[in-house]
Amino acid sequence: MKGLYVIIDPEHCAGREPLWVAEQALLGGCAALQLRAKSMGDGARLRLARGLKQRCVQAKVPFWMNDRLDLALLADADGLHLGQDDLPIAEVRRLWDTRLVGLSTHTLPQVSTAHMGGADVIGFGPVFGTTSKKNPDPTVGLTGLREACARVPRPIVAIGGITLTHAAELRKTGASYVAVISAVCSADDPQAAARALHRALTA
Repeated sequence: MKGLYVIIDPEHCAGREPLWVAEQALLGGCAALQLRAKSMGDGARLRLARGLKQRCVQAKVPFWMNDRLDLALLADADGLHLGQDDLPIAEVRRLWDTRLVGLSTHTLPQVSTAHMGGADVIGFGPVFGTTSKKNPDPTVGLTGLREACARVPRPIVAIGGITLTHAAELRKTGASYVAVISAVCSADDPQAAARALHRALTA
């Protein structure tokens, strides 16, 4: 499956309920949905994760948890997405078995290492400048993204500063998914934003 990968981050939902924003994104259309809530307490994060999982099941969209293996297990997530400083994939597999694991990468050598380490899906970016991270890595650009997609036989998730205006260019890179946070979570109409992006990416 290809298309829009929506990352729900409560800090970027413009003061609205993250669950509502997620519902709108699912109604609009997306290929995957992830919860990223680094500043939320564990109890609240688990409740939100379970609510998102329920809605993803109804929409037949895989639900991903960011960073936290324990919460991913408790929420029965379909996938767990890790960062470079999170648990190693080999350790995660001891509890996560064959369920999907994603890994964020920021350089081409990291892409190769993620592939050899057993990542099912590889995030790569930031493609463009982003305001969703406090200390973002250097941008990789469309050229870097194309090289990453050509380097490994794994689905690549493009992320970082992506908007609807980039959709046509991103379709040509070979990326399987395009992840956004602000472009949907902060949009005046998250449903319309998700619909436009998903259609543009899968046209």
